[in-house]
Amino acid sequence: MIKIITTISLFITLNCFGQTNPKEFADKTAKQEAIIKEHLENGAWQHMMFSKEWQDNIDMGLKKDSTIAYLWQQKAMPYFKLRKYEIGMPFIDKAVQYDAKRWQPYRAFIKCIFAKTYKDAIIDFEDCMKKYGNWYEMDHTYSFYIGLCYLQLNEYKKAEILFKEYNEDIFKNRQGLEHPTALFYYGISKYEQEKWQDAILEFDKALKLYPNFSDVKFYKAMCLIRLGEMECVSVLLGEGKKNAELGFTIMEDNVIYEKYPYQVIWK
Repeated sequence: MIKIITTISLFITLNCFGQTNPKEFADKTAKQEAIIKEHLENGAWQHMMFSKEWQDNIDMGLKKDSTIAYLWQQKAMPYFKLRKYEIGMPFIDKAVQYDAKRWQPYRAFIKCIFAKTYKDAIIDFEDCMKKYGNWYEMDHTYSFYIGLCYLQLNEYKKAEILFKEYNEDIFKNRQGLEHPTALFYYGISKYEQEKWQDAILEFDKALKLYPNFSDVKFYKAMCLIRLGEMECVSVLLGEGKKNAELGFTIMEDNVIYEKYPYQVIWK
């Protein structure tokens, strides 16, 4: 059963634009909380995520109130994790319809990391930035994911600019929150532009935070080969392969469901 991270009410779509009656507002909130409790906490979450019972319980809740965005998101999520993106996307679109502020960034993330529709993901994230600012989704800012999309669209200079801004902001304003994945992708943006030495500088920063980062060791080795500095290459590749076998790869929660860009498949 999925752990309830916060109170159920945080996930409710109130769909209350224009409401002026506090009692009606409170009544609707209470009804939606009751539906979520019955059909998620005591319903779908009592079954396996990929089961028919999961979907059936959510459908029963949606029959009672089809405006609860969280129900639509929970209906979509298992399909994304099964790589059934075209099945899940109309459901997450419904969640966005009823609570865009909460679920549009999540939809953009799904497009970037899961469905890999990078141009659409950029449009979604840029719209989120206009409406809500450069906020966070799954531990990274919207601009970080736009940079990732640009990497995958071979627009490396655009990606480099975004990753540079992202990492500099963290090091200047949020010390202690430095992230090896962000440094890795900053290095990759330089690697793809054949800035071998500059890429190594970022890769070394990532390794300082995460010494067993196997993917970083692979790409650092590739840079050294390009520079003709072969003495450390075999050591780096050997270490990287061993690290990968022990599970030391990109540190993102959803990496268990999807390969991330530039994640190395070691043989």
